[in-house]
Amino acid sequence: MSNSESKGYRGKALALLKSFGVKVWNEVIVRTTETEFIGIILPRSAGGNDNLIVLKLRTGYNVGIKVEKIQDIVKTGKEEYLTTFAKKEIVDDPRKPNVKLITTGGTIASRLDYRTGAVVPAFEPEELCAFVPELSEYCNLHTEKLYSVLSEDIGPEQWLGIAKAVARAIEEGYHGIVIAHGTDTMHYTSSLLSFMIQNPPIPIVMVGSQRSSDRPASDAPLNLIYSVKTASESDIAEVSVCAIGPISDSYGLIHRGTRVRKMHSSHRSTFRTIGDIPLAMVDKEKIIPLRSDYNKRRKDRDFKLQISFEEKVALIYYYPNMKPDIIEALIENGYKGIVIAGTGLGHVNKQVYPALKKAHDKGIFILMTVQTLWGYVQMYVYETGRKIMSLGVVPGENLLPEVAYLKLCWALGQTTNHEKVKEIILTPIAGEITEREPTNAYLILQGGIPEVEEFISKLKL
Repeated sequence: MSNSESKGYRGKALALLKSFGVKVWNEVIVRTTETEFIGIILPRSAGGNDNLIVLKLRTGYNVGIKVEKIQDIVKTGKEEYLTTFAKKEIVDDPRKPNVKLITTGGTIASRLDYRTGAVVPAFEPEELCAFVPELSEYCNLHTEKLYSVLSEDIGPEQWLGIAKAVARAIEEGYHGIVIAHGTDTMHYTSSLLSFMIQNPPIPIVMVGSQRSSDRPASDAPLNLIYSVKTASESDIAEVSVCAIGPISDSYGLIHRGTRVRKMHSSHRSTFRTIGDIPLAMVDKEKIIPLRSDYNKRRKDRDFKLQISFEEKVALIYYYPNMKPDIIEALIENGYKGIVIAGTGLGHVNKQVYPALKKAHDKGIFILMTVQTLWGYVQMYVYETGRKIMSLGVVPGENLLPEVAYLKLCWALGQTTNHEKVKEIILTPIAGEITEREPTNAYLILQGGIPEVEEFISKLKL
């Protein structure tokens, strides 16, 4: 085995690989004193432990195995692991609609850096098309690499840039728009876009993935297919989030951009519509609406673009024994708005009351939401809530905390008049506030309970 083949392995680890006649990128079965692993031998990261062999398992996760525990390594035939995809030249078919794919980064536009084992933004838009050739069956996909950042780094600069790029694509006559975005903060971006791009004539579909495109169990291909089909064929002319629905991957769900939330850190079926039901189901063959009260596709190019943003807004998750110094710090640092995710029907403890009053007197707009996520702020029920309202805190109906945060940022970018801000906040624009929650909008199954276990046993997982 040459140095180039060892890809960073040294000492005991390199000697072990040589003894079994395997090298980096081989797919192997590794038998240890405790168990058995099937995966691909990865290069060693710079400065890595010389006593470990690193495998990428079929689940997509990496594992380090100590050399002294390895009893046998058997090569199963795969010689090299694909780390890049050739760019596919895009040729338009005049019979198909034109769809714009805007990439901003995130896991769906990422792959692994096998030197460090980290996920890095690396895919060009054309590589995504080559990776999922089925996309060309639905439309002529035109790509634009707007940003290459992971979603935790998305902020006002990117939000405004995305809104402007979407506006351009609408004006250019595209039939639909797909925005590739990291899943962690996708629901923030989808809600803000819903306020900035109002009454769009075409679908604006946000898509991401929990697992990078080069991982065996990646959800990227299906999510891309479902989102592109939605942009190409759906009549849902709203900002939405499209992602795998059930565990079985048999269809995707189209979620309204202001009612959706990421609910699991790593599960592929992570997005849920909160306090309502999704807009539609989608698979490779069809789109099935689940409701009819959505903005419909039109042939015109008219829409309302309202780009405004105030950065000095904070989102605070209330907890027992929270001290007033948190509010005091926001006052001292010149914040213009505060969104609180309160307990119960919208409550905080008494020791922060003076700070809330001070913040209101200083001209800071304070909006209350509930950390339960489901349900409404109802501050008239208890004396606690009525007292908090008397301090200047505004109840936020059933706005999700993250949506309330972005809507307040957007509203304060337009005006600092509290009455006008309140009117903007409490006037529904894109389904962010609903008159009531449907009876089937709050469904959380508790595992271990007999009737739930019986129900799960009948599912095709």
